[in-house]
Amino acid sequence: MANIHRGEIAAEIGGETRVLCLTLGALAELEARLGAGDLAGLAERFAGGKVSARDLTVIIGAGLRGGGNAISDDELAQMSVEGGLRGVADIAVRLLQATFGEAA
Repeated sequence: MANIHRGEIAAEIGGETRVLCLTLGALAELEARLGAGDLAGLAERFAGGKVSARDLTVIIGAGLRGGGNAISDDELAQMSVEGGLRGVADIAVRLLQATFGEAA
C-alpha cells in the first residue's frame, strides 16, 4: 500500500497495482537520464509542462524502481495503462506532486 507521506503513489500498470516512489536514487537516475544537472533543474523542467513520451517513461520507470519494482523502461513501454496516454500523464503528475509538492 502506498504511503503518500513517504512520497509514494499507487498506480495500475500492466494490470497490477504498483507502488511508485521517487527515492533519492530514483531522483539521481532522473537527473542523469534527463540531463537536468540537479534537483532544481528537474523541478524547472517539469514545471514547464513540456514532457515527451520518453520523459514519461523515464519518470515512471524511475518511480517504479524506487518503489521496489524490478521493471526496465523497455518493459514499462510495453505495458498497458488504463486511460492510455492520459493515464500515463496522470501517473507522472501524481508522482511528481508526491515528490515535489502540489506546485510540481
